Amino acid sequence: MSVVYLVRHGQASFGQADYDVLSPVGERQAKVVGEELSARGVRPVAVLAGTLSRQRRTAEIAVAAGLGGEVGEDARWNEYDHLGLVTELVDPLPTDPREFQSALDAALLAWARGEPAAAAGTYADFAAAGAAALAAAAEGGTAVAVTSGGVIAALCAGLLGVGPEGVVALNRVAVNAAITKVVIGRSGSTLVSFNEHGHFEGQRRDLLTYR
Repeated sequence: MSVVYLVRHGQASFGQADYDVLSPVGERQAKVVGEELSARGVRPVAVLAGTLSRQRRTAEIAVAAGLGGEVGEDARWNEYDHLGLVTELVDPLPTDPREFQSALDAALLAWARGEPAAAAGTYADFAAAGAAALAAAAEGGTAVAVTSGGVIAALCAGLLGVGPEGVVALNRVAVNAAITKVVIGRSGSTLVSFNEHGHFEGQRRDLLTYR
């Protein structure tokens, strides 16, 4: 049996010139999630991340915070181009976070239903890449993969057998630096927990973010 912990990256820089950079809050979130996994006794054989800066930086901070190991890269953990996807529906991009979320929900739903997107390719290919990355991560035993909300939503929707509406619903509630646990055994992959974020409650409530 193998266990893969899927960690969403820390908060990126929404509304800034370069989105793909952790915000100061995102840096703190990455440290806390590394401490949380370490406190749980998670000792990964592999710590993986996509090639995006926000993913890799989250993984590096988590490793330094006590998770241990070295970070390996796998582009299959990369997020789809959510900014490009929304731009195909609404231009210019909404600057209000709620308006942006509504536009993203609509664009993601259409994409997950099979509409092609110049910015993101096909949803089927995106979901298949995530599933292949999960299978590869599970080969060595316990692994931690730092990825993005869209990848996690696609994987969990596939494991739960829900359709496009489920993908959107899961993506919408994804918390930055939350933990999702998947167990892989002879009977296949099982989603054990989704979007755990108790490490951002109580005194750390100020670190709870969705975008």
